[in-house]
Amino acid sequence: MNIKHVVLALGFAVGSFSVVNVSAGEVEDQISERLTQAVPGLEVVSVKESEAKGLYEVLSSKGDTIYTTDDGQYLLTGDLLKVTDQGITNVTEAARAEARREMISEYDTSRIIRFPAENEKAVISVFTDIDCPYCRKLHDEVSELNDYGITVDYYAFPRSGPNTASFRKYESVWCADDQQAAMDAAKGGRSVDDASCNNPVGEQFELGGRVGVTGTPAIVLEDGNMVRGYVPAQRLAEGLGLL
Repeated sequence: MNIKHVVLALGFAVGSFSVVNVSAGEVEDQISERLTQAVPGLEVVSVKESEAKGLYEVLSSKGDTIYTTDDGQYLLTGDLLKVTDQGITNVTEAARAEARREMISEYDTSRIIRFPAENEKAVISVFTDIDCPYCRKLHDEVSELNDYGITVDYYAFPRSGPNTASFRKYESVWCADDQQAAMDAAKGGRSVDDASCNNPVGEQFELGGRVGVTGTPAIVLEDGNMVRGYVPAQRLAEGLGLL
């Protein structure tokens, strides 16, 4: 369920909430239970106090963030902004970045296709679709990224979804004896021998949804921030402070 559906469902469900006095240690569980019951299909990943006093931050399995009061009666959608002496910061995006960082760091790196830099200075996690033109453009610059000290970790995100030609093509790449060579061939528009095996393409596609991937390429940096779309290798290296 995406955030728009959550908003619609909450519009009908909020009125059914009753005020219950709970201790501080029970608030998060109470909020999670109420929202799960009120919004069919909503899977709550975490509930925690937000920076804004009186509001709790709720993260769903789809990567959406909503805010609620501690009694679960009032809910807000959208990004939470904070005014500081340095300007306005996006509290919600910072929370998303931290969640992305945790999910990526917990993923088994033996199940990704890696193009390592010999003198590694940074690692980027790229959610990619083999047939995406800008993904191919980025792949053409992987050797340049490696020269800058940037290791490229590929995660599968065939935008057409499971049981499609693009999805199966990624499975064949992952199951190939030489994954890097197969990726080079597929990204270059050349054919790859059909292959099947126990593979992580489906779970990586789901992971992409959880970290908020909406298009490809989607580049997740080590701090969890996401760069959406193609960025030239030199500009990416500059943004990472390597030049």
